[in-house]
Amino acid sequence: MVTPLTARDTLDIAGLERLVERLVIGGVSGIFVLGTTGEAPSLSHRLRREVVEHTCRFVSGRVPVLVGITDTSIVESAQLAAAAADFGADAVVTSAPFYFPAGQPELREFIEELLPELPLPLMLYNMPSLTKTSFSREVVAWALGQEKIVGLKDSSGDLVYFRRMRYLAETARPDWSFLVGPEELLAETVLLGGHGGINGGANLHPTLYVELYQAAKAGDLTRTRELSARVMALSEAIYQVGKHGSAIIKGLKCSLSILGICDDFMAAPFHRFHEAEREIIRGRLGELGIAE
Repeated sequence: MVTPLTARDTLDIAGLERLVERLVIGGVSGIFVLGTTGEAPSLSHRLRREVVEHTCRFVSGRVPVLVGITDTSIVESAQLAAAAADFGADAVVTSAPFYFPAGQPELREFIEELLPELPLPLMLYNMPSLTKTSFSREVVAWALGQEKIVGLKDSSGDLVYFRRMRYLAETARPDWSFLVGPEELLAETVLLGGHGGINGGANLHPTLYVELYQAAKAGDLTRTRELSARVMALSEAIYQVGKHGSAIIKGLKCSLSILGICDDFMAAPFHRFHEAEREIIRGRLGELGIAE
């Protein structure tokens, strides 16, 4: 989920409520806050807690809430996890620490040290493009033996990696959840035994992603191809307007603003789209048939 803001350190609370309702009514199986699309590393620790508190209040137990606790400080990760539990979240999610690149033994030690301080189940978040390291086969094999670790979200975009980790868990931990980040691979990963996706585009059009997941899970290849093509069309139309890596989040927030869901203020150091890009997004939403 994106983090609706109205200023640098101010949450768009009314917008957040509308967004949560859009997602829940759209049929999502859960909500993940403070991830990459949620701009979590750019938010103050105070604001992160506020996001979790209000999200849990608005969700009110209708679907599970997962909370990103990724940080360069293990103390901050543990404290946010404790706050998430107090607010009623269901699980926490962490990637590798993202400043000093961790070696695999160090990555295992980081998770090993964090686990006893977590009051909630933990999902690993593989995001090598931003953290500079992946969870290796050996670390995942170790994690499979930790009862409190319940799954892996893979945003590497590497289907071979996804299949290897899924294969590794099939007998060791059949209860593990495998979720994919890049929405353009949602269909493929579900058809290969994955359990769903944590996809940014679902902020904008939740029913499309829910229906794609359901079609792939049912093995309806004709319907899966049709819906997957629509997801790719959304990706091309909305995420390619800007010139930089922030364009995906800018495109989503701009779209949600045009639809009257929430403000499009971006966490520093980024800024919302200018009027020219906004008009492009407005036209493409019409072409995609997306309305409030």
